Amino acid sequence: MNRIYFDNAATTALDKEVLDAMLPYMTTHFGNPSSIYSYGRESRMAIESARKSVAKILNAHPGEIFFTSGGTESNNTAIGAAIRDLGCKHIISSPVEHHAVLHTVEHYDHQEMVTTSFVKLNSIGHVNLEDLEEQLSSHKDRCLVTLMHANNEIGNLLDIDAVGNLCKTHKAIFHSDCVQTVGHYRLDLRKTPVHFISGAGHKFHGPKGVGILYVNDNIKINPFILGGAQERNMRAGTENLYGIVGFAKALEIADAHMEKEAAFIQSLKTYMIEQLRKHIAGVQFNGDYAGKSLYTVLNASFPKTEKSEMLLFSLDMQGICVSGGSACSSGADIGSHVIRAISNNPNRVPVRFSFSKYNTIEEADAVVAKLKELI
Repeated sequence: MNRIYFDNAATTALDKEVLDAMLPYMTTHFGNPSSIYSYGRESRMAIESARKSVAKILNAHPGEIFFTSGGTESNNTAIGAAIRDLGCKHIISSPVEHHAVLHTVEHYDHQEMVTTSFVKLNSIGHVNLEDLEEQLSSHKDRCLVTLMHANNEIGNLLDIDAVGNLCKTHKAIFHSDCVQTVGHYRLDLRKTPVHFISGAGHKFHGPKGVGILYVNDNIKINPFILGGAQERNMRAGTENLYGIVGFAKALEIADAHMEKEAAFIQSLKTYMIEQLRKHIAGVQFNGDYAGKSLYTVLNASFPKTEKSEMLLFSLDMQGICVSGGSACSSGADIGSHVIRAISNNPNRVPVRFSFSKYNTIEEADAVVAKLKELI
């Protein structure tokens, strides 16, 4: 049975070219980047050239790019630093953020280090910018605004420049979780007024366990892992050498083919919407699916019946990989906090389909045919 993988917002397949770029650093070039002999210097050079490449693609300065273990670490670091080092006393976030942000914000709130509030969302899950502005102007203390660039479950895109400009006006710190957009959209960090962004290699056909934190040059934060001089004294510990090489290579490939791949994946998403509408009675879609939305993500919702309640399991039995919410919490069957925040209808079953350059129209047809049988 051939598996159909429609869960690319959870993770993506490693690109063959990325693996080829990584292999030499797992075998021949295994030196510790901090060693002073040639073996070590080769590794150090590989890391620094990866940093330059990533910075160039994101239009940032190499000194603003820190390699981390992924989006979760980057989000935790940015939020922690904003409180400890940048004097933020209030955090404005949204109820549909990834748990890597929500749980971190909650943690600092429980410790009574900050106060927190959520920005209002409209009926399709977009951030209400008027409400954000009101909240920013009502706080005397310095605020941290942490809002994701694109939602991993429903795909909604934030107007990151508009939010950045509001933060600038109110002298707030702005962090954006860009895990779903780095490698999928052109980001220009010289132009976008943002202090921190997070990215993760495994969302654009790079390796798992490696990400970036962008820290704008205009702010100074303290080291977030202590014990060595790595990552310019900011993150101690021997670097994930082949992960970093893989991250940069995956981003280079994504950047080189972005327009073509985005057009193809968007056409697949549009086709899937048409086919579901045609063949499945009562299908609806969550979020701003046909508007300001990730081209990789489609969140459909089906009428709840005895059959559809077991939909994810039934699809899995048929070799079709999809999800009901975020991969990070799918083991806990508590439903999706994102769907709850925008349309808490207990009579609907949400299913997230997320696509990549490796998917095909034939796969979309096969999935719709199976859904027809199962529903």
